[in-house]
Amino acid sequence: MKKKFLTLLFCLFVATLLNAQVQGFELLNKKVLQYEKAEWNIQLIAEWQNPYLQEDIALDMLLTSPSGKKIILPCYYESGESGKPSKWKARFAAQETGNYTYSFQLTKANEIVSNSAQSSFQSNASVKNGFLHTKNNWVLEFDNGKAFRGIGENICWESRANDDSKFFKELHEKEKYNYEYMLPSLAKHGGNFYRTWISSWNLPIDWKKGFNSKRYTASDEYYNPSAVKALDRLVTLSDSLGLYIMLTLGTGASDVRSGGFATSSADFFVNPLAKQKYKNRLRYIIARWGYSTSIATWEFFNEVDNVQFSNRNAPISAASITDWHAEMSTYLKSIDLYKHIVTTSISHRDVKGMNDLPNIDINQKHIYKNTKVIPSTIVKYEEDYKKPYVIGEYGYEYDWQKNFNLFANEMDSDFKRGMWYGLFSSTPILPMSWWWEYFDDRGTDVYLNRIKIISEEMLAAGKGSFEKVNAKTTDSATEIFAVACGNKVFVYAYNHSATDKKVSLQIPLKSPAELSYKIFDCEPGVYSKAKKIKVTSADMKLRKILLHANADVVLIISKAE
Repeated sequence: MKKKFLTLLFCLFVATLLNAQVQGFELLNKKVLQYEKAEWNIQLIAEWQNPYLQEDIALDMLLTSPSGKKIILPCYYESGESGKPSKWKARFAAQETGNYTYSFQLTKANEIVSNSAQSSFQSNASVKNGFLHTKNNWVLEFDNGKAFRGIGENICWESRANDDSKFFKELHEKEKYNYEYMLPSLAKHGGNFYRTWISSWNLPIDWKKGFNSKRYTASDEYYNPSAVKALDRLVTLSDSLGLYIMLTLGTGASDVRSGGFATSSADFFVNPLAKQKYKNRLRYIIARWGYSTSIATWEFFNEVDNVQFSNRNAPISAASITDWHAEMSTYLKSIDLYKHIVTTSISHRDVKGMNDLPNIDINQKHIYKNTKVIPSTIVKYEEDYKKPYVIGEYGYEYDWQKNFNLFANEMDSDFKRGMWYGLFSSTPILPMSWWWEYFDDRGTDVYLNRIKIISEEMLAAGKGSFEKVNAKTTDSATEIFAVACGNKVFVYAYNHSATDKKVSLQIPLKSPAELSYKIFDCEPGVYSKAKKIKVTSADMKLRKILLHANADVVLIISKAE
């Protein structure tokens, strides 16, 4: 009797597998372009408990590129019922031109149960640059080799329904602060990069309710349809504007109250069920949005050290946080065929071992009330850990319960200074300011165009090459930074005193020459007329350069024409 029962169970299992199959697929694009989204509808029939759990059911697209590279692309569930025909999607961005062949493979409980027929498509060249990757400490690099430096700010969420700021509640709750307003504004002002969050009130893809936002609709579905649609919209809008995103993934709805498995913040990092849920979340994110060249970096955490010390009397162990990042970054790299940049961030306390992780491409911290240390901080971390370093947030003040209008000029000056410090430091993404609504309301963020002007000239002159130059001044109230890009030297000088002054600068050169220099006045954003100077020694000395109080200039030195 026992033998017959086991035989019956085996037969039922085999029947279930045989009944699972890919029934057909359709490429929706009339023409596939390199680095742009190609999309397929796939129809299959299979039984499942939850189509978003890869340990239950998973669909992959198996591709062979024109160069012969084997590619596995995760696909995602769109609609339909278990045991009946269902609709799945594949979204792919070709990184090569030429003929791709492909098929679809269905697995159940990690066993292959169905393979589709093979098909092919032609990938055609486009004007796009491709995906961003790390190159060195100064620049990122597109697939086509073009150098890139990020200039932008935090735009971490759209306006909330109920903001808790004491003095700026009304400003922060304004409905105009949505992506359709903020992103075009950023692009118009010269930005090309921003950081934004997935959280319970913004893009809450795996939260069911309690959004503190009128933009999302409560739903019992595994991934919230209104939030998923919003993230689709965000990616499309960013692509149309030429903006690149640091997408902060966060923990998602991971705790037991939100439908997850973690019983505490500490448990999130070690609970096997919580970790598997997070991996399934990563797989869905890659399947749905991984194709986007506008997503520059995946960021696991915002300020994970604040999570670590959320209970100061019983902090979470650094080892568990580091081990979690090691596991998740390794997994993410294994499923992300485009190899997006991976990062995570701290507020101000390093997590032991995390800066050394090989699959965290860029290390990152946030600096408030101390913007002047940005250059030295970047240098220290890059020397210590041999990888690029980014200041993901900075600001004159972090306390949202203070009235910034009492020190508005200081806020504005700090906003500007952080970006200039970043431009002349070895960081591929310039420091990103916080308080986006405040600076928009004051009109301060139009200043991004000033940074863009010099950044573009640097990139054009050096084609992505940067070399520190040890420029000097004898004036103690003047800060000076210099960098060589190709055959040009750029010198940033900032007078942080309350009086105008004329200063002398000394800039080392590789060889004497007849040179010309022009001065970019940072505040109005205008160049002076170029002046010629003959340099007969290894040092170029410029005397009586006018610097206004609390103002700055950039000198651009090149060979005389």
